[in-house]
Amino acid sequence: MDSVIQLVRNSFKTEEVRKKILFTAGIFLVFRIFAHIPVSGVDIASLKVLFAENQFLGLLDIFSGGTLANFSIMGLGLNPYINASIIMQLLTLVFPKLEALSKDGEQGRQQINQYTRFLTVPLAILQALGMYALLRNQGLIGNLDPLHLVSFVATMMTGTMILVWLGELVSEKGVGNGISLLIFAGIVGRLPVVIGQTVSTITGDNALSILSFLAMGLFVISSIVLINEATRQIPVYYAKRLRGNKASGGQSTHLPLRLNQAGVIPIIFAVSLVLIPSLLAGYTATSSIGMLRDFGQFVTIWFQSTGFIYNAVYFILVVAFTYFYTAVVFNPSKIAEEIQKYGGFIPGIRPGTQTASYLNYILTRITLVGAAFLGFIAISPTIISKFTGMESLLLGGTGILIVVSVVLETVKSIEANIVTRNYDAFVN
Repeated sequence: MDSVIQLVRNSFKTEEVRKKILFTAGIFLVFRIFAHIPVSGVDIASLKVLFAENQFLGLLDIFSGGTLANFSIMGLGLNPYINASIIMQLLTLVFPKLEALSKDGEQGRQQINQYTRFLTVPLAILQALGMYALLRNQGLIGNLDPLHLVSFVATMMTGTMILVWLGELVSEKGVGNGISLLIFAGIVGRLPVVIGQTVSTITGDNALSILSFLAMGLFVISSIVLINEATRQIPVYYAKRLRGNKASGGQSTHLPLRLNQAGVIPIIFAVSLVLIPSLLAGYTATSSIGMLRDFGQFVTIWFQSTGFIYNAVYFILVVAFTYFYTAVVFNPSKIAEEIQKYGGFIPGIRPGTQTASYLNYILTRITLVGAAFLGFIAISPTIISKFTGMESLLLGGTGILIVVSVVLETVKSIEANIVTRNYDAFVN
C-alpha cells in the first residue's frame, strides 16, 4: 500500500507524467459523456430490461464500454476496430508485402494502423446494419426509411471512429494502451450498476453463495496478478572483449520470458469472434427465410453463453490467439540475433539458430500454461455460476482479467515514465 501511495506522489511530482495522467482522465470524462448520448428512435427503457435479462447481451455491453445498454452513439464500441485488427494481423501472415511492412519499424506500423482504420469503417457499417436488424426484430425500433437508416448507420459508425481516435490519443499522449484503457473504463463504469443489482438480490438464502463468490473472486484476482508477473529467467552470459587496453563484457544477466507474453489482447480478440454466432442468430432467428430462421434457432439453442459448446469454442479461441499473438510480439530469431551480436550466449546452447530454437522451445511450453490460464479465466463465469448459483453477480472473469491486467500495465507504464524523466533530469 505504501508503494502505491509513493507511486501516486511521484507521478504528480513529475510534471510530464502528471500531464499524461490528467490528459488520460480527461479522455475518460469525454468518453463517459458520449456514452450517455443516445441514438434517436430507440426504446432505451425496454432495451435496458432486455440487457438485464440476457447474459450474452450483458457481456456484449461490457465490450462496448458500457455504451450498448444506453444505446449511445458509441454503442458499437471498439468491436469493429478489434475485428479489423484481427483481420490485418492474419493478412500480415498471408501477404509478404504486409509482413515486410510490419517489420519496417515505426513507419511500417503506422501504415498498418492506417489500413486497420480504413477496414474499421466497412466493418462498423455492417455491424450497425446488423444491430438495426436485431433491434427491429426485438421491437425496440420501428422500420426506418432509407434516409433515416443511413443516418442511423452513419451515427453508429462515427461513434466507433471517435472512440478509436480517443484510444489512439491516450496511447500517444497519455499513459498505457488507449484501447485497453477505454474498455477498462467501460467495465469500471458498469460496476455501480452490477453492485446495485447484487445488493438488491441479497437474502438469507443466498448470503453463503455471495461469500463463496467473493472468495472465488479474490482467488481469481490473485491468480491473475501471479500469472501476469510470472517469468522464466533464461541465463545469458557475455564474453569478455578487449579493445586496446580496456576489457568489456564478461557479465551475466537474465532474459525474462513472461508466462503471459500476450497480455489481455487474446481474450479481447476471442470475445470479438465468439460473439459473432450469437449476433447472427439474433438477426436471423425471426427471418422469413426458412434456412436463415433454422440457423438462428439452432445457434440460439446450442450456442448459449452458459452452454458447453460456447465455452469450449471460447476456450479454444483464447488459447489459439494467445499463441498467435505471442508469435507476433516475440520473435526468437531476432532475440537470438541480438544476443549473438553483442557477444552473448546461453550456457550449453550454440549462438544463432540453436539459441532461437531453444528460446522457441521454452516459449512454446510456458505459453501453454499462460494460454490455459487465460482460457480458464474466460469461462470462469459459467464455472462459478454452477457452484454459487448467483448469475446476477457475474461481472465475469474476462472483465476482472481486463481490469487487473490494464491496472498492472498502466502502473508499469507510469513507473517507466517516472524513471525516464528522472534519468533525463540527472543526465542534463
